[in-house]
Amino acid sequence: MTNLWLYITPPVAGAIIGYFTNDIAIKMLFRPYRAYYAFGRKLPFTPGLIPANQERLAKKISDTIMGSLLTPDALQQLARRLLQTERIESAILWLLQLALEQVRSDTEQKTAKIIAGILRDLLGQSFPRILKVLARREDFLENQLNQVFDQVLLELQLTESQAGQLSDWLLQVVIPPDVLRQALVDFLTDRNIQVIDEGFREKASGTYWVVANLFGLRNSLTRLRTFCLDEKEDANARLAELMKSLSLRSRLKEWLQNVSLQNLPVSTVRQLRKTFRDSIRSYIQTRGTDLLQGLSESLDWENIAKLILSRLRSSAVVSTSLQLVSVELALILERYLERDLEKIVAQAIPILNIDEVIIERVKATSAADLELAIQGIVQSELQAIVNLGGILGVIVGLFQSLLLFIQQ
Repeated sequence: MTNLWLYITPPVAGAIIGYFTNDIAIKMLFRPYRAYYAFGRKLPFTPGLIPANQERLAKKISDTIMGSLLTPDALQQLARRLLQTERIESAILWLLQLALEQVRSDTEQKTAKIIAGILRDLLGQSFPRILKVLARREDFLENQLNQVFDQVLLELQLTESQAGQLSDWLLQVVIPPDVLRQALVDFLTDRNIQVIDEGFREKASGTYWVVANLFGLRNSLTRLRTFCLDEKEDANARLAELMKSLSLRSRLKEWLQNVSLQNLPVSTVRQLRKTFRDSIRSYIQTRGTDLLQGLSESLDWENIAKLILSRLRSSAVVSTSLQLVSVELALILERYLERDLEKIVAQAIPILNIDEVIIERVKATSAADLELAIQGIVQSELQAIVNLGGILGVIVGLFQSLLLFIQQ
């Protein structure tokens, strides 16, 4: 039995030593998780190999990933797969639908206030400055203003009702009998009466020459002026009767109906068109800014924005056009990415700082979690190493037993 135990002990001891030595060595990779001290000195092999070198391990993992896995080319390929046209279109459509839902559910009218501010700034500040600069050009709105002149002003002609109303206004406000009487008094000065009388005497012939030289016009015109000055009401009444007897309203109405720019010569129409265009340009340059700013201040932009949003909320065109808008935006973004994707990725890598993120994440992971993670990945391989240690111990023990047997 003594000789038998002498031969059995080396393989058994070798198996135990080999098995548990490898097991202890593997556990020492992770444990202990912290350093231990005795008499003020840190004990050897505390903490374990990986916890003691966790920072260097993190840096090595980061360098390996960034150097071999997440290279700029790999990131570009990844970005191309992520930013395919269909995915971009779906993302844009989702964002547009989300924005539309947000607008529809906006109970505090924040969107209306934002749009009101944009419209107020656009019409009251930005647009007037742009318009003032554009108005300096000779061809500013040339085609549009010519079209307005040709299709509106050139074809403008008063109707019978409009001509009647305008003639009534002219006879009652602009040239009533009292105004005509005063104009007649102002015209019949002594100088004018003398000139009229002398001219009538010189140019009259026949019967009129006899009347002009025997009676003249001086006395009649002087008496007319005196009548208009002294008998104002009677003079106004006589003038009103004269205007009625001459059918001045009907004549004036007929004349107004026949007034049209088309009856003017072509050269005159062209000059009027140019004058109209130059007048618009000059007005915009001098007073256009004040006009638009005053118009902007007079408008209630919040109510206008609310009306616009209300229309957008109930508009079926907006809902149906989201798909088309998302497709067009996706195509635009795709062309931009094809041209500048490499530049974008090169700029994004430093911004994302992936290597530092990896280092921080590894450093922040506890030793216990690292052990669980590594064992979860290579547990069978680690167990195989432990088993291999036991097998090698058995082989070494058998070899020793064989040597003992040969020696005896």
